[in-house]
Amino acid sequence: MGVRFEAVLPNGGALELGASVPRRGNRASRWLARLAFRMWGWRIAGGFPDVPKAIVVVAPHTTNWDLLVAMLTAFAIGLRISWLGKHTLFRWPLRPLMVWLDGVPVRRNSGSGTVAKLVETMRGRETMVLAVAPEGTRRAVSGWRMGFAHVAVGAGVPVVPVGFDWGRRVVAIGPAFTLTGDLAADERTLRGWFAQAELDLDAPVPAP
Repeated sequence: MGVRFEAVLPNGGALELGASVPRRGNRASRWLARLAFRMWGWRIAGGFPDVPKAIVVVAPHTTNWDLLVAMLTAFAIGLRISWLGKHTLFRWPLRPLMVWLDGVPVRRNSGSGTVAKLVETMRGRETMVLAVAPEGTRRAVSGWRMGFAHVAVGAGVPVVPVGFDWGRRVVAIGPAFTLTGDLAADERTLRGWFAQAELDLDAPVPAP
């Protein structure tokens, strides 16, 4: 049996964020984002957990259009999300925009240094929702990059799975999971949620 989603936007219903969740935008920005979703034929299913900090695991990552879907989702529900970007994007003249969009600059080859920096950053903030793509690439891969799990355990924050279903054009938002630090077990748990969500992963997606 698949996962049941209670709240559905923008075709109907009201999805309100909890008091602890970091927010962005206003009624106008939410209305515009929901209008764009409606015109594009997308829906948002599920409700974001009432937590001040979390790592959002977005999968599958198959196209550059995923970024637009993610940003529209965030604005539609009023959620403030941070994301990881290559450090070169944070140079002038793009830096002000990247900072306004809550981008976090990283150096891809820094390895454990990036994990330690992110743990420190999340510990130091009162609220922060960080979105990551565990596959690390748009190509099909057999395993996930589990750096996000080290960050979640180190910072003591839950992980929220979010699935993109291009077949039915649904963004499915899952519950908050507390990871154990056993990477293999944690990956199985999260993949289990994606399997139960019954996402249409074979549907064609737009070219990058």
